[in-house]
Amino acid sequence: MQETAKRVTRRRVRTRARLLGAAFEVFAAKGFGRVSIEEVCEAAGFSRGAFYSNFATLDELFFALYRERADLIAAQVADALAQDGPDLDVPASVDRVTEVLLLDVDWLLVKTDFLVHAARDPAVAQALLDHRGRLREAVADRLSRARGHTELPAVLGGADGAARAVVAAYDGVTTQLLLDKDVDAARGWLKRLLTALLTDGGGTPDRP
Repeated sequence: MQETAKRVTRRRVRTRARLLGAAFEVFAAKGFGRVSIEEVCEAAGFSRGAFYSNFATLDELFFALYRERADLIAAQVADALAQDGPDLDVPASVDRVTEVLLLDVDWLLVKTDFLVHAARDPAVAQALLDHRGRLREAVADRLSRARGHTELPAVLGGADGAARAVVAAYDGVTTQLLLDKDVDAARGWLKRLLTALLTDGGGTPDRP
């Protein structure tokens, strides 16, 4: 009985993953609002029954897809910032973050659709704000733990302000990336912007 339950759980996990992967491809190609449950099921190779055993609505699947990618980005940032120990090396950390950070045009198309969708639905908007807040918190927590070793520009108003600036820089660079599709240029600009934001004038950060 227990082994059967484990097999069912594993199968459901695989089914959910295939639905999310198929939805990502369909949403990126056609845009949310132009996609039906049937199209997601067809792309995944499943019936509607498989869909409804995992998600109540297309909105729920869409949010699960966003959450999966948002968690990945937050983890990438946190891991890249955690490698210096307490004495944060800002230029080196920025290099690591910009090298590993997800800069994928298809994801940005899906993310932009989700942003527009959320702007028209207060409940979804709050969920999106919560997830964006988690990314900021990951950055702010790392910067806070490095204080005393690395001075942030006073104009940012501390670690939380610096984290907001980092997320804003990412938003701006990825908007440009959506239009010109130049990933290398986006990484380069993000690196320069983050270095300038987190150090005095983009130079070597002051150390006490």
